[in-house]
Amino acid sequence: MLKVTDNGLGREAGAQGFELDEIARAGARRMLMAALETEAADYVERHRDQRDAEGRALVVHNGRAQARKLTLGAGTVELKAPRVNDRRRDEQGRRQRFASRILPPYLRRQPLVAEVLPILYLRGLSTGDFRPALEGLLGTDAAGLSPTNIARLTACWEQEYCAFRQRDLSRREYVYVWVDGVHFNIRLEDDRLCTLVLIGARAVGEKELLAVEDGYRESAESWKALLRELKRRGMTAPALAVGDGALGFWAAVREVWPETREQACWCHKLANVLDKLPKRLQPRAKHALHEMMYAESRAECEAAKLRFAAEYQAKYPKAVESLIAHWQRLVSFFDFPAEHWKHLRTTNVIESPLATVRLRERATRGAGSRTKGLLMAFKLLDMVQLRWRRLDGAHLLPLVQAGVKFADGVQLDRTKQLYSVN
Repeated sequence: MLKVTDNGLGREAGAQGFELDEIARAGARRMLMAALETEAADYVERHRDQRDAEGRALVVHNGRAQARKLTLGAGTVELKAPRVNDRRRDEQGRRQRFASRILPPYLRRQPLVAEVLPILYLRGLSTGDFRPALEGLLGTDAAGLSPTNIARLTACWEQEYCAFRQRDLSRREYVYVWVDGVHFNIRLEDDRLCTLVLIGARAVGEKELLAVEDGYRESAESWKALLRELKRRGMTAPALAVGDGALGFWAAVREVWPETREQACWCHKLANVLDKLPKRLQPRAKHALHEMMYAESRAECEAAKLRFAAEYQAKYPKAVESLIAHWQRLVSFFDFPAEHWKHLRTTNVIESPLATVRLRERATRGAGSRTKGLLMAFKLLDMVQLRWRRLDGAHLLPLVQAGVKFADGVQLDRTKQLYSVN
């Protein structure tokens, strides 16, 4: 039982005794030692009947190991782990050894702490700021907070990224894909980094990161190279691709996946149209644009477009031209299940997580590198994809994949059946 007592050294006026952090660390140390001793005692007890030729036990306690410091979430504690002398041998004559599952040999830092450190780096904490930022939490004796150790932890990302770029896609089929080219202002020796990102939706409704590549200003050639590489690794053409207004991707997808339908991002379109209107008119125009975006049918969307054109064509023709440019690409989602419309209208699934990379770039000191920028984008998307929500109406994805036709979000075959019944 943990008991707080005065150490006899006295306290300054206003002192409140032991700090809570010290109590937490002392309690964590005692509980961990108790668990280690119980584990060792259980191991000895399970093998107590095994004896040598002279009747002596083959598995016995063997004191404690040398003290070592262990960094936990509660701070850094010093431990002397119990040791066990195991003299048993297996059939091949190899010596048996006791290995604690709670505290593996040579462990200096809890794995969860090691996992958190690279995440803090991604979230904007510079390598030189880890020790002053975390010493109060993990203790002054915490190991692994130097810039060199943080760089070593992040070095494994490059291996993960290489494996990610080479994985086989032939056994996975994707119904929808979202694409975007995201520019970052990390200071480089030449042009700023343009990251080409592609996310796919599988037939089971799960979203999955497919590609994070360096591109040159979202050019058609950069997108073609990326799509051809995915095709080479076995990826088949999706039913629909959702992207912004960058013409490079649309030219590339028509060449590599000519059967794939095209859907433009409404958020990008709204921003472009509103940018060509005075601020006093933007709230009213935005409401009109939302009527099109969230229309229940293609006919309602077309009618809202005509009303918008009639109101703004005379004084603001550029806004109307921006709206109707590539109009058919904006309304492709009406030919897919209504349950999927909320997912198909925008590329926010890419934009939202990559906002964190922009936070990280502001903490980058000195000249960055394109490789580091790509790795940060990859790791952030790789972590956040575990929290991506599943597509609504996932049971309809196999139908889309099989080529079943939909009109205004309703399956055409079902519509015909209703008409025949009536």
